[in-house]
Amino acid sequence: MQTADRAARVLELLRLRYPTRDTHLVARNAWELLVATVLAAQCTDVRVNQVTPGLFRRWPGPAELARATQEELEEVIRSTGFYHNKATNLLGAARRVTEAHGGEVPRTMAELVQLPGVARKTANVVLWGAYGINEGIAVDTHVKRISFRMGFTESTDPVRIERDLMALFPRDAWGDVNHMLVWFGRHVCDARAPRCGECEMIEVCPRHGVGEKPGAAARAPAKAPAKSRRGGKP
Repeated sequence: MQTADRAARVLELLRLRYPTRDTHLVARNAWELLVATVLAAQCTDVRVNQVTPGLFRRWPGPAELARATQEELEEVIRSTGFYHNKATNLLGAARRVTEAHGGEVPRTMAELVQLPGVARKTANVVLWGAYGINEGIAVDTHVKRISFRMGFTESTDPVRIERDLMALFPRDAWGDVNHMLVWFGRHVCDARAPRCGECEMIEVCPRHGVGEKPGAAARAPAKAPAKSRRGGKP
């Protein structure tokens, strides 16, 4: 099966599995989605959704958050992990959105990636989730893993993976492709124990790398040469 045909079939199956494709992060506007997405790095959506209501009650928007101290914000977001860096980035983003964009989260990739803590992945999530703009496909660990296993890319670089995926899927599906692949990675295509036996993709998935242990061959001890028994005791 050609890669393009495989991608079309995978998209069809993903849409059947996930008929509702809204993000699991609870956010009422672009700023809240940006904050939630930053906090979601190395953290579950469930935990983020437990933290953000209190955060937004205390600091409803970027102007309010820009006046917070590092220590105050760290205390509120501590349970999301990596709280020092996240607080630093969120405070920086709040100040820039307030000062440079009049309190409105930008609507372009070029402007979004200038915000502290916002790279292409977060920018893509915000553009699609808040504004319905498909600028690219957000690539996280789930998307990266599944894209390789499905044979959609041979790269490990998120930017190259994104380009490979954009060439395979229709533009109007890019935002949904990210959400569906993330959920599929959580529910079925686990990093350590993919549930291939119950996966509807088995008919088209080449399962690249599944069952392999990287570096196993290099770690395996060399076999000792067989000793000859010729001539009595070895």
